[in-house]
Amino acid sequence: WFTGVKNMTIVTPSQWLADLVKQSFLKEYPVKVINSGIDLNVFKPTESDFRKKHNLEDKKVVLGVAFGWGVRKGLDVFVELSKRLPDNYKIVLVGTDESVDKQLPSNILSIHRTQNQKELAEIYSAADVFVNPTREEVFGLVNVEALACAIPVISFRTGGCPEIIDENTGLVIDVDNVDLMEKEIIKACENDSYSGENCIARAKAFDQHEKFETYIKLFDAMVEKN
Repeated sequence: WFTGVKNMTIVTPSQWLADLVKQSFLKEYPVKVINSGIDLNVFKPTESDFRKKHNLEDKKVVLGVAFGWGVRKGLDVFVELSKRLPDNYKIVLVGTDESVDKQLPSNILSIHRTQNQKELAEIYSAADVFVNPTREEVFGLVNVEALACAIPVISFRTGGCPEIIDENTGLVIDVDNVDLMEKEIIKACENDSYSGENCIARAKAFDQHEKFETYIKLFDAMVEKN
C-alpha cells in the first residue's frame, strides 16, 4: 500500500520507533519524530483528598497507571514489589478491572477507572513516585503525565521511555531488574532525589499544543514543496 507513494513523510512519536522504520521497507521515506503530547492545563499538580480517602496519609505511595494490565505492562513486577517494599509503602494501580483484582495481593490498592483526566491528575499528584515496569511501549505517555504532576518516574528501558526521563526527573532501568527498581523506589521516596520543579519543567517539552503546531508546520512545508 505504501511503497511507491510520492512525497510521503512518516511521523513517529518516538526516536525508538523512527529507528525501526528506517530498518523496514519504508526506509526510502523521510522520517520525522514528533513526540506525543499531553494537556498541561489538566496534568499539573492537583490537590485532592485521595490520600485521606484511602487512608494513605502516612504512606509512601508508589503509583502505576496502565490500561490492559498484564505481563506486558509489568503487573507481575508490582506483585513482586508488594512483597519487598516496607510496610509504610503502598502500591496503587490505576486502570485495573475485576480480572486483574484476582491477581493482586491485598496490600495493593486497585483503582478500576477514573471519571476524567482531572481525577487522574489528582491521583498522580498524590503519589511519591511513578513506576512504569512496562515491557512493550512505543513512547510511554503516562510517564509524561506523571512528570507534569511533579512526580518522578522510574521506568524500564523500553521503547521510547528513555527519551522522556532525564537524570533530574527519574531513572531508566534495564527490563526485569526488579532489585534495582526496588532500591530506586526507596531512594526516590526517602531522599527526595528528584525535585517536582524539574519534573514539571521536563514535561513542558511535551505540550500537546506545541506538538500540534509542529504537525501543522510539517504539513504546510509539504504543501509548499509540492
